[in-house]
Amino acid sequence: MTAFGSLMGLLYTALLVLAVVALVMAVFFREDAYRAADKQNKGFWLIILGLAVAVNLLAPRLFLQLIGLVATIVFFVDVRPALKQVSGGGFGRRRRGGSSSDGPYGPYNGGR
Repeated sequence: MTAFGSLMGLLYTALLVLAVVALVMAVFFREDAYRAADKQNKGFWLIILGLAVAVNLLAPRLFLQLIGLVATIVFFVDVRPALKQVSGGGFGRRRRGGSSSDGPYGPYNGGR
């Protein structure tokens, strides 16, 4: 039975980590990106994902954690890609233009 307990502990930890990562990502996207992507507002996602983290920490019941997992998966699969698309990247950054071969000091010209 200890192997099953270890497996469940790993599962609980994985669910907690996923919820925390989703919450941190939700915090860093700008409020107007949520409106531009036609998703629920930022406060809604912060509350939902915060509840998922709280359930994982305070009341580790598998049924409640699975509900939080569904919210986390929806954020990762639906909301985050839409936010990245309207934000032009990730975490609220604005893209300044340029090509994909631009480095930190300007365009890369292949050593020419």
